[in-house]
Formats: sequence, structure tokens, C-alpha cells
Amino acid sequence: MAKDTEMTVKLAPFEVKKISRQGSLSLHVADQLEALITQGRVPVGQKLPTENSLCDSFGVSRTVIREAITHLKSLGLVETRRGVGTTVLRSTTIEARPAERINPTTVEDILHVLELRLTLEPAAAELAALRHDEDDRKALQARHEAFINAHAEKSQARVEDYEFHHAIAKATKNPFFNRFYEQLNQSVIPRAKLLSIDINPAASERYLERVQEEHAYILEAILSRDAEAARETMFQHLNRARNMYAKYRDRQDDSRI
Repeated sequence: MAKDTEMTVKLAPFEVKKISRQGSLSLHVADQLEALITQGRVPVGQKLPTENSLCDSFGVSRTVIREAITHLKSLGLVETRRGVGTTVLRSTTIEARPAERINPTTVEDILHVLELRLTLEPAAAELAALRHDEDDRKALQARHEAFINAHAEKSQARVEDYEFHHAIAKATKNPFFNRFYEQLNQSVIPRAKLLSIDINPAASERYLERVQEEHAYILEAILSRDAEAARETMFQHLNRARNMYAKYRDRQDDSRI
């Protein structure tokens, strides 16, 4: 295993290492690609290799590569366009955040809820992938479409976001997952706690684009009954949110020093 970890694979015009470590595979891939971009070894304007090529180079699945690219997009490093591929936009990170500032107490509330969700929802997505029926399939697709439509109408899509995750909880066929979501209601969605006056429209738009794409990957994994991918994509979806909101707290702590 240790020998494989050190294996270097040529990926013109740079080199990457095959992934064979424990933990999140997608973050290991993203870390390597982020370093290559920020170090200027993949210049601005250059396209990354195709999904298939990256899968071969890193020795991972398409789901892992998609998650890694989504992470890079959340940092503002790349963009993906249909028929064009993934292109490097800049060599420094600029993470999209939905608000300019958030009350410290609100940040703590958001982080506590996300901590709870991270222990439950990856398992819910995994179970939904294994147990969903045709009615669940239709409901999940409808909830995703509702989010897309709300986003297109420049809404914060708070209700639609909640209903998408609630539909996953229902698809587990475990009534306690459903009750968990019913009790928390829309408060489970971090944006529901933000004041409209604090929301940055441009940054929020980029943030919601990321959420929409992450929902699409979660949905694809569930409907294809890929339980492992469903768990991984849900974990990364929530973990990215947790890491982002944690930066608000870190920034507040720094201001007190």
C-alpha cells in the first residue's frame, strides 16, 4: 500500500500521484490539483484533462473526480462548461460566501446544525440509494427541479433546498430520518438563518450554483443506486458548507486579536 502511495503518474504537462490513502479521496485529488493551479503549473486559461483521463491518472472513480472539481469551483479556481470542459480561471482562491457578515451566535448555530447533519445525512443518502422506489425517484427529481427553478428566479431557494434533503430522508424508508427533518424544518438550511441585509447577491449566486451542482451529483448517485457515491457526495456537500461557515467564525476570532 505504501509503495502505491508514492507512485507518480504522468499527466501532461504535470505529474500527479495515484490515490491510495484513507479518508476522502476527492479531497486528496482536489488538494493535488489545487496545488498545481496555485503554483502556476497549470496556467490560467488552460483546460484540465477530461474526467476519464483524470480517473485513469489518479486511479479513482468519476464520482471522486467530480467532487474534486466541484471543490475547485467552490474556490473560484476553475469553471466547467458543457462541451468545453474544465478551464482554470485564476491561480488564487476566492471562495463564494452567501453573506458579507454573520452574527457570531448565528454562525455557531449553523455549525452545530451542520455537525449534526454530517453525522446523519451521508447515511440517509446511502440508504436512499439502496431503498428508494419509483415514487421517491419522482419526488427527488421534482424537488431538484424546484430548486433549479427557484435559483433561476433569483430566489435564495431555502424552501426548495430543505425539501430536496427532506425527500432524501423520506426515501430511506426509515421514519426516524423523516421525523428528524420534520422537527428541524427549514432551520436545517443555513441560509434560513441569514438576514437579507447581510446577503451579497453576486457571491450568493455563485454559492447557489455550487449547491445546485452538488445536489445534481447527489441525485445522480442515489438514482443510480450507487450507495457509496451517495454517501460521499452528501458528505462533501455538507462538509464544504461547514468549512465555509467555519471561516466566518475564524475571521471573527482574528478580529478580536
